[in-house]
Amino acid sequence: MTTAVRRFSGWAVRTAAVSAVFLTAQSPNRLTAQSEGSILTALPGSTRAAAMGGAGAALVGDAGALFANPAGIATIRHLGLEGSYEPYLQGTAISTAAMALRVSRFTWGVGAQAFDYGTEAEIVPDPSTGGRRGMPTGASFHPYEALAVTSLVYRRGFAALGVSGKYNRQQVGAETSDAWAGDIGIALAVFDIMAFGVSVQNLGGDMGNGALLPRRTRVGLTLNYTDPQGTYRLLTTLEGQWTTGHSAVLIQGLEAGIVTNGVGLVGRLGYATRPTITDASPWTFGGGVVLGRLAMDYAYRSYDMMGGTHRVGLRWTP
Repeated sequence: MTTAVRRFSGWAVRTAAVSAVFLTAQSPNRLTAQSEGSILTALPGSTRAAAMGGAGAALVGDAGALFANPAGIATIRHLGLEGSYEPYLQGTAISTAAMALRVSRFTWGVGAQAFDYGTEAEIVPDPSTGGRRGMPTGASFHPYEALAVTSLVYRRGFAALGVSGKYNRQQVGAETSDAWAGDIGIALAVFDIMAFGVSVQNLGGDMGNGALLPRRTRVGLTLNYTDPQGTYRLLTTLEGQWTTGHSAVLIQGLEAGIVTNGVGLVGRLGYATRPTITDASPWTFGGGVVLGRLAMDYAYRSYDMMGGTHRVGLRWTP
């Protein structure tokens, strides 16, 4: 026990600082079982969603939508590609990638997320001090968490039904834990006017030792107040989230901008209620540059004691 603690002490401190963002005023056992199974599943899967408070159940038409609602990729025209990178807290980093391909009434998607804790030196007890101090061995280890997702969606008319299979793996040195889980979602997209989405995430997801991927139900509504193919852009999204063992979260997002001849700027704003004791601001900000079918996105969130995070991403829908 002592050897393990000392060996992974740097990673443990870093993990504790990052996890503090998600801590709740609940019993430790319940925390371990419900919210500590994964950090990735608590974070937005796309830069656009991150800028609007983490809402994503009804943000349809982007490849990254599969991380929030598998049915969200049903409205992609032919092909969608998306990727993002975010230097996160305490020297960690998050990267995501997603692709969606539509063939007739079916859309297939695949995505991956990675949470990189950085490289840590291996430290073992120093026998000359009776194990009271540690000494470096010269070796290092690279803790990480990775999530892979594949989705299949069937669309008929305005309605779409999608399912996802996902695999989560966490590794710290030689110790690993993993889990298989699934998502199911529906989306109702009425032309470019509105979209309604519902998803249930992390069905299954037993990581072992009492840790579970957190079961989450999401219900969202997105409204377009202008023609998204026109000059002016104005969109709002409203989403409720219910996670097992936690209070409900309500997220409100706004996207507005001007695009002329396929080139323009959009700004985004989000606000999320917080049922947890967290260092994260309830407000998020961001924006993007539109260059035809290519969009470059940015999202920012501040933290009281740990500065802020900046996420950048690209979306392409040829």
